[in-house]
Parts: sequence; structure tokens; C-alpha cells
Amino acid sequence: MQRTFTTVNTTHNIALVVIDMQHDFVDEDAPIACKGAGTIVPLIHELTGLARTLGIPVIYTRESHRKQKVDFGLELEYGETEHCVEGTRGIEIIDELRPHDSDYVLVKRRYSGFFATDLDLLLKGLGVNTLVLTGVATDVCVRATAQDALQLDYRVWVPHECVAGTSEARHLAALEHIGYVLGRVLPLASVMQYMRDSCEVPT
Repeated sequence: MQRTFTTVNTTHNIALVVIDMQHDFVDEDAPIACKGAGTIVPLIHELTGLARTLGIPVIYTRESHRKQKVDFGLELEYGETEHCVEGTRGIEIIDELRPHDSDYVLVKRRYSGFFATDLDLLLKGLGVNTLVLTGVATDVCVRATAQDALQLDYRVWVPHECVAGTSEARHLAALEHIGYVLGRVLPLASVMQYMRDSCEVPT
């Protein structure tokens, strides 16, 4: 009997990652409110729309903790407010950036999108070697994901208009750190042009 094989379309080597755009980080009264998170929402929405048009995978991370608090690790011990608990509204991705059926959603328990998740496995299956990171918080989960991405040999691009931090000072410091050693911090327009240049736009 002749064997047949199924192949996955890996035309594009870029993926767009939307990190933790959940109520418990984005809302003005959120337990960990990220400064300026509201202003990045329409820009991320525009970027996800472009990615889907170009056939670039869109991947969402969603921080999630059990109500028994057994998977917070040391986060609460170091002064963080309880957040993203299962069964609460705060855990949900905001409606304006609701994932489409074609998108991927990963649950994570810690800061990095790679730690104890199958993100690396997913990216390898998609043939991805370059990540566009957006979302919150620049100084926590975005930076942690960028660092792990670098260690796993993924190129990292961060459009600075599409991330927000827990404070302006920490946001700027994190961008400086990412740009220094973890990846490239670029204007959104440059990232969008890079995505267009790397993909054939359907007519």
C-alpha cells in the first residue's frame, strides 16, 4: 500500500503574538492596570487584521490561574495583586481583540509565553522564526517572552506603539532592554511594511 503524507502550509515565517490583552491588565480599574493599555487596542486590532489578510498566524496568550492559587508561584509573595483567576471576568481577552476562529490561543501560568506551554512546538509546526510581540505588560510578560524567544533562536520585533507597561518608567526601561539585547524595537509602520514585504498580498 502506498503511503500518503499531509503537509502543513508554512509559507510565512512570521507570527504575530498578542500577549495578555485581558481585562485584568487592560481595564482602567484592573488589579494590574497597564498604563496606556487602552491606546494600544486599536493599533493591535489593525495589526491583527493585516496579519490575517496576509495569512500570518495570530497567536494569543492568556494568563490564567486556578482559584486555589496553587499556580501563582512566587508572584503574590513579591507583591503582585491577585489577577486572572479562572471563572472571573478579568481572565477574558477584551472584546475589541477577541480571537478569530483561525487564531491560536495559549493559556500560560507564568510571565513568559514559552514557559510550560506548547508555544515553541506550535511555532515550529508553523515554520515560524520571527515573532512580532504586542500586548502587556512591556516590563513583565512581553519582556519575559522576548527573552525566552531569543534563547530559542527566534527573531523578535516589538512595535513600540503596540505595548504598554505597568508604569511609564518601567515600560521605557523594558523597551530599552529589549532593543539592547533581545530583539528590535521599531515603529508600527515599519513592522507592518516588513510584514507586507515578507508576504504576497492576496488580490
